Amino acid sequence: MPVTAEDMSVPAAELTIVGHYDKAPGYATRRPTGSPSWLLLWTEAGAGLVEQGGASFAARAGDLVVLGAGVSQFYRVLPGEERWRFWWVHFQPRAPWAAWLGPYARGGGSHLVDGVPDGVRERIGTAFERALRDARWVPGAPLPARGTMRTPAVVVAGPALELVLGAVEEVLVLATASARPEGAARPEEGDERVRRVLALIAAEPGAPHTVGSLARVAALSPSRFAHLFAAETGRTPMRAVREARVRHAAGLLEVTDLDVGQVAAASGFVSPFHFSRAFKREYGVPPRDYRARLRSG
Repeated sequence: MPVTAEDMSVPAAELTIVGHYDKAPGYATRRPTGSPSWLLLWTEAGAGLVEQGGASFAARAGDLVVLGAGVSQFYRVLPGEERWRFWWVHFQPRAPWAAWLGPYARGGGSHLVDGVPDGVRERIGTAFERALRDARWVPGAPLPARGTMRTPAVVVAGPALELVLGAVEEVLVLATASARPEGAARPEEGDERVRRVLALIAAEPGAPHTVGSLARVAALSPSRFAHLFAAETGRTPMRAVREARVRHAAGLLEVTDLDVGQVAAASGFVSPFHFSRAFKREYGVPPRDYRARLRSG
């Protein structure tokens, strides 16, 4: 069963601890020999100064800091700041996490993921709120209401631990995938704005995309965006949308029992007629024949 702790300066390696602090100037934690567990810090407001293994950097709002185990560390409210409000988690990492954090290494086992976009920060905060409640979860009992308990929670094993580590993993994925490592070169595989639009189309092919809505994602005028998109991909934006919708529909035909009309609607087509015509143009057969051939073969 989870227990709570106001503060654990050197948590045991087998413990996972989740907490939230809002500290004034004068707050500091120093561990000359480091911690046996890893430490994650997510700054919501104000700023902190973090030092580990010779690396030193500020952690400001929207920055994620991850400190490896066994290295001397010292962190405190950044001089000149009025506060440091942050989430923190002591944990043992899962195997894939080191590769995600690699591009953000600062030395001495420390990592700084800065530049996390505003649109991602709210979801990261929600993940921490969930982790704090899940740490106290006992099967069969209701979870504490969101925001009602901010004292640190300790969990050792069981379903609660898996839920907390799942939230930590979500935070790491969101932060490392959306930020750009300091000094990283711009990828050469095409224009970043077009890649961003293509990723959106692939993720939500059924959304009511228009040239105008996609242009806003790219922060360009519709005419400039359409020209750039065609130059980069050899297709118009709406052709790319139609192709993504047809691919999505083919997947639904393969793995679901939705009828053709339902597949059309779920894939963003205005009618089964328009869907069938677009599908046949891409695959050479109508949707019903495509599904029949799959099932007979």
